[in-house]
Amino acid sequence: MGDHQHHHGAHGAAGDESNRRRLAVAFGITAAVFVAQAVGAVLTGSLALLVDTAHMLTDVAGLAIALFAASLALRPPSPRRTWGFRRAEILAALAQAAVLLAVGVYALVEGVSRLAGPAEAPGPGLLVFGIVGLVGNVVALLVLAGGRSASLNLRAAFLEVANDALGSVAVIVAAVVIATTGWQRADAVAGLVIALLILPRAAKLLTDSANVLLESTPAGIDLDQVRARLLEVDNVESVHDLHASLVATGLPTISAHVVVRDACFRDGQAPPVLDALQRCVATEFDVSVEHSTFQLEPAEHARHESSTHA
Repeated sequence: MGDHQHHHGAHGAAGDESNRRRLAVAFGITAAVFVAQAVGAVLTGSLALLVDTAHMLTDVAGLAIALFAASLALRPPSPRRTWGFRRAEILAALAQAAVLLAVGVYALVEGVSRLAGPAEAPGPGLLVFGIVGLVGNVVALLVLAGGRSASLNLRAAFLEVANDALGSVAVIVAAVVIATTGWQRADAVAGLVIALLILPRAAKLLTDSANVLLESTPAGIDLDQVRARLLEVDNVESVHDLHASLVATGLPTISAHVVVRDACFRDGQAPPVLDALQRCVATEFDVSVEHSTFQLEPAEHARHESSTHA
């Protein structure tokens, strides 16, 4: 059996620390904007601003969770937690997605209700708080933008702030319409628009997070292609128990039982076969898998296995 070890080293640790700093700055900005918008929602009675404030609350909570998860990710592996706390980012993203879905559903229900009986919302006051929210969100987006592809956790935070920025735009548009035309239902329409912005992205994030926790095959890895290529390696006769999963963003793993010629265990060819298998999954596919475990077996070993999977 072979386990291809890959050490993240100083560069990986530096990247994690950089991500944590981005989240900390974004959290501070978003928390300040939330307080301002909460005051605005109370003063104006606007549904759009109320929903955007509730969304901002999920941003604050989500960024706090993400920051906590990013801090945990800096902890080194241990005998009890061999991957460290790398999967904490997935749990954080899952929690954020669930909260976003709840906020989106609430906004839809309340928006439809207010279309039937619109409440008064002062346009000028709504405009001021909408602009405050948009400026804060744009600054937070600029802070998070450079690291959003580094982890699912940062991607979740970026999407939340991006959605909230679009929500602030909707608030501003509603404020302008109310101030210029007096059409109060613009506030409810803006609330519905914000909900429609939230729900699809929240559902996608929820699906991505759940797939990681269910250890589904990572996107971009075709196990049929992997199996076919492994079978082309010299001295390999068959491949079974082939599995691939994602521990955390950027950390895919593959494991398999590989039947090789019996002679390989006598003539010293087993180590080169193992090297070739690990090199194959690390270099020959769109998704590089640097953490791979292959169990090399003689053909007769199958009799000792309780079950064999595809």
